[in-house]
Amino acid sequence: MIFHSLEFLAFFLITLAVYWALPLCAQNVFLLVASYVFYGWVHPWWPILLFVTTFVDYWAARKIGGPAEAGPSQENSFKEVAFKGTREGPPLGGPHRKAWLWLSIVANLGLLGFYKYFDFFVDNVAAAGASIGWNIPHVALRLALPAGISFYTFQSMSYTIDVYRGHAPARRSFIDIAAFVSFFPHLVAGPIMRATNLLPQIERERRFDPAAARDATVLIVWGFFKKLVIADNVGVIANKVFALQQPEFVVLWAGVFAFAIQIYADFSAYTDIARGVATWYGFDLIKNFARPYLATGPADFWHRWNISLSTWFRDYVFIPLGGSRRGPGRVAANIMITFLASGLWHGASWNYVLWGAYHGLLLIGARAMTAAWASWQAPGPKSQAPKWLRPFQVLGMFALTCIGWLIFRETELRQLVYDFTLSPHSTEAGRSIGMYLFLLVFIYSIPLWVHDLWAETRGPDLARAMETPESAAGWGRVAGQATLCGVMFAAILVMRSQTALNFIYFAF
Repeated sequence: MIFHSLEFLAFFLITLAVYWALPLCAQNVFLLVASYVFYGWVHPWWPILLFVTTFVDYWAARKIGGPAEAGPSQENSFKEVAFKGTREGPPLGGPHRKAWLWLSIVANLGLLGFYKYFDFFVDNVAAAGASIGWNIPHVALRLALPAGISFYTFQSMSYTIDVYRGHAPARRSFIDIAAFVSFFPHLVAGPIMRATNLLPQIERERRFDPAAARDATVLIVWGFFKKLVIADNVGVIANKVFALQQPEFVVLWAGVFAFAIQIYADFSAYTDIARGVATWYGFDLIKNFARPYLATGPADFWHRWNISLSTWFRDYVFIPLGGSRRGPGRVAANIMITFLASGLWHGASWNYVLWGAYHGLLLIGARAMTAAWASWQAPGPKSQAPKWLRPFQVLGMFALTCIGWLIFRETELRQLVYDFTLSPHSTEAGRSIGMYLFLLVFIYSIPLWVHDLWAETRGPDLARAMETPESAAGWGRVAGQATLCGVMFAAILVMRSQTALNFIYFAF
């Protein structure tokens, strides 16, 4: 079931009405059933995999937690006795804790790897064998990738890791854990929630907040506007450009610009809709984007883009490898391993690995330049970069990001080589078409730039109605929200793309 469908609208209204008529214990059961119906609407067998992941991690956490098992009433006492000051396990729990942790990790990564990377592995082994004259039998399963499997396996696995580290107690209620893993608003494309954030919300009593619901409605409509008006329209342009075998230079980079706008508008739209829908059910999901195209450098970009995933890899890959606590060479290796894993997470194709390597090199290079600049400066307080330099930093980082998006979007390595060796000289017709496409994409993206620039330079006042639910609102605020929703809804009716595209991250 997808958000921009009549089926979801009916599903949302019916489940919402039933949900708020139930007590807390029944709410969680109903939410679990609704989430499984949502996930299995098109492919009824997908919930089986979701259940297997939940079942394994629930029991692994129970075995790891041992005496630290807790319900919501025991969480404070758990925090008082949990081991502090380290990311390793606490002195609580049953025997064979590490074995149960590895069971969770292997089960989750094994399930993800089988469905997502089996054919990729077989294809590459066969190709490697053929290159040296070996005829290796080629057995490809061509399995359909279950939507959201990359997201919910990471979320479920993080729960057992957090229990092992002593950051969260193991829960006794299977219903609560299953609802945590399967919560439908963010199930398919995130944000990836942590047990320490979402599980307490599942366990506590929830009350309907009309002011928060109004803010959430604005957020939902803004998400639909970004998806249907911005992302889908520029996505058609990007798809047509990348379908060309030999695009001219200006046309190619117009297509890259279109894809850069598409993937940001598309992915952030899903997050906005998910956060808004979750608010209607009394939940608060984390923000996943913080105006990433206004970043001034690689590190700043990853503090703003897909925040839940980047912090997941930071906490569960980069820091366990040693983080920034070792020498420059080891830190650089840790960064590269983390970004290569992040790239591979996005898909079973070498271009995603190259994309991860590219961003890893950008971050390593930026860290080296920062260290060199610091060593050249005189001792004393470090000066900030002048404000006039910031627009050039933003433009430079956006250009580097677009180069990365070309690597990300072009799945054929031969075509990628052609793109990067393409001469910048274009015919007059190619320049005209390319500049027209640039202008068209920019026009569609103006609302996105206006929103982000205003929020970045003037604070969250304009964005607050879209990003930060409040407990109360005056009539002026309500009228402003109603007007804003009306304008965006009218724009959706008039300007929405005639070609409906799936959310990009459904493929991951």
